[in-house]
Formats: sequence, structure tokens, C-alpha cells
Amino acid sequence: MKRNEWVNRNFGAELRRRRFAAGMTLSQLAKVVNYSKGHLSKVERGDKPPSRDLARHCDVVLEAEGELAALVPVVTKNTGPIDGTTDNEGWMMYLDNDGQNWFGPVGRRQAIAMGAISLAGMRVSVQGTPAGLDETAALSGFGSLFPQLRQLGQAVAPSEMLPILITQVHTLRRMAQRSSDRHRPDVLALGSRYAEYTGWMAQEAGDNRAALWWTNMAVEMAQAGDDTNLSTYSLVRRALITLYADDAEQTIALAAEAARADVPPRIKGLAAQREAQGHALAGDYRACMSALDTARDLLARDDSGNAPILGSSHVPDQVAMSTGWCLHDLGRSREAADLLDAEIRRLLPTAVRSRTRYGVRQALAHASAGDIDQACRVADSLLDGVHSVRSATVTIDLRRLTHVLARYRTNHAVRDLYPRLVASISAFGV
Repeated sequence: MKRNEWVNRNFGAELRRRRFAAGMTLSQLAKVVNYSKGHLSKVERGDKPPSRDLARHCDVVLEAEGELAALVPVVTKNTGPIDGTTDNEGWMMYLDNDGQNWFGPVGRRQAIAMGAISLAGMRVSVQGTPAGLDETAALSGFGSLFPQLRQLGQAVAPSEMLPILITQVHTLRRMAQRSSDRHRPDVLALGSRYAEYTGWMAQEAGDNRAALWWTNMAVEMAQAGDDTNLSTYSLVRRALITLYADDAEQTIALAAEAARADVPPRIKGLAAQREAQGHALAGDYRACMSALDTARDLLARDDSGNAPILGSSHVPDQVAMSTGWCLHDLGRSREAADLLDAEIRRLLPTAVRSRTRYGVRQALAHASAGDIDQACRVADSLLDGVHSVRSATVTIDLRRLTHVLARYRTNHAVRDLYPRLVASISAFGV
């Protein structure tokens, strides 16, 4: 028997056993988990594979404490290596007259042969050479620009943000090479935050390899300025890539490693929050809630002051929003929808990227809970934002939403929304 057939039959038999033990008919279970009786019947017979969504919902209803959901393995997407280095590789940015841009890797020798870079420009220099520039004014200017660019990134496609951000990072790298010993650590610290945000925009653009390269660049710049905290935060960033690849094990491991480090409370809190999302993906409710409690306590003790912020700066209560996110992954979609409804109302209208990201998850939670009309209303209100932010990570949840709505193709709201939803996904091309 093939492995997939064994999984189907094993899950189906266990689902039937637990349903009988709970005293539920097939019709009763179908009504609660929002799947058709016929679909559940085929799943129980092993004729149809169970989805992770169905497994999690059945697990919650039948109080299986994760054991039922664990019978359906997660198919992890290939993200490539989560570690990397900026050594022996350069990346070139090309800007076309029509506004198109391209950013991609070239080997060190190839880049030098093309005259695109110099050896000195490949790495962060360890010695400063004062050049008479007004370092205080330059630092103030770049420091003031950073939050403005993060705000701009809420409403602009990541592919359009990348050329701006890349320019800032390289300007700050060159500035660090010319700065005095007094100012150089501050220049490198600010440059590392720019590089980290560039990595996030690269991930949003759908390029995980570039995201890791820029994250490593951020770590290199921070370490050159004797700041080790960003090395730890890079683990949290990498865990986000594995989270979107549905790799719960690696997400938990990376986040837990970051949480063990001697770093400020904010980084520990963000690590605990990411670990909670990994536990939710694995179906472990208790571990997820425990990690969220830890995150809430640590983030309440944030003492980062006026330093360039790490993580989201546009969500009023990150832990509450993450709790809603996790509850959906745990199969508790009604609870997730209620919490996300409340938290999304608190977002500023200008936080388009955050509103779109969590709004799509909100629509997904409503759809999974069986409130199809509300899911369609939420999704319909987000389509303009989807087109503006053009996010690879948001598109992942949009695809999940279309899969849920496909079960309700006779619904009037679904018939109206579905073609436009699919067109939005196709326009991004991932």
C-alpha cells in the first residue's frame, strides 16, 4: 500500500472511531466542521485524502488534543537552506527605463570582471577613515527617513520598495567605511536595520533567497558595529520563512534558539511569538498558548526606546493579533475570526499591508468557520489592498481562502467574488 493510501485509511478509521466515541452522527460532524456529509464519508472510508484544515477542525470538535490532526502530515515547501552568507557572492541591481527592476546574484569574480563592484565593496570594512562629512546630520537624516520608508512600505509593492532600500543600505555601508570611530557603530547599527527591512521586503516580493542574503547582510553590519542582538533576531526572521513553508519543526527550533539568547526583551518576545505560531502549525494548543503568554510578558517589558524598531510597528497589540492567527491554525476558526475582527478594527487606515495581511487571515477564519457571506465581504474589501501591496506571503493565504470558498461555489457571494479573487492571485504570479 502506498504511503498516501495508508495515511488516508489510517486517518479515516481514527476519525470514525473518535466520532462514534463522541456519539456524533456523520451529519452532525459535517455541520460543525462545515464540510459536506458526502465528503466526510469519503474521508472516513479512505477514498479521499483529508486536508490539514479538515483534520484540525475535527481534532478540536472531537477533543483529540492534536492526536487526530497529527495523522495528516504537513507537506513542507522547499525554502532552500535557511543559513547563508554574503561571502563569495555579490548581488546586482538593474533598473530599466520603463521602471522595471531586477536584483540577482552574481559570483564575486564575475562581478569584478564586469567592473560592477570592487573587492573593497564586497564586505563591511573594519576600519573607519574620516572624510570630513557631517556625520551627525547624515545619521539624523537617515534615521528620520527609516520610519517613513517603513510607512511607505505599508502601501507600496515590495518590488518598488527594494531599489530605494538597497540604495540606502549601500550608502550607509560606504558611509561606515568613511566615518569616524565615534559615529561608525551608529551608522552600522542603522544600516543593519535598513538591511533587515530590505530582507523582509524581499520575502514579501517572493524571493526567499534574497531575503536571507539581506538578513545576513544585516547581521554582518551589526556585528561589525559590535551589536550581536541582530544575529539573534535573524533567527526569528528565518523562522518566518519556514513558517510560510509550513515547516513547524524548524520554525519552533529557530525561534526557541533565539529565545535562549541573552538579548533585549523585545527580541525574546518576538521569538516567543514566532514559536507560538510554530506550535499552532503543529497543532499543539497548550504549547502555543504558553508561548503567547511568554511573548505578552516580554513585549510588555520592551525597553528599546528610540532605537530603530524590529518587527511590526503598525499593529497595536501584536500578541492579540498573533493569537487570532494561531487559533485559526489550531482549527479554532470561530474564536480566531472573533479576535481578528476586534484587532483589525484597531489598525490605522494607513497600515494597508498589515490590514491586508491580517484581513485575508480574518476572511479565511470566517470561511473556515462556515460564515461564507462575511468571509466574502471581508475579502472583497481587501482586493484593492492586495493589488497595492503585492505580497507573496499574503498570496499564500489568498490561495488557502480560494480552496475553502471552492466548496461553496453555489453561494451567490462566492460566485461573485471567486473570479476576482483568482485574478488577484494570478496577477502576482506565485
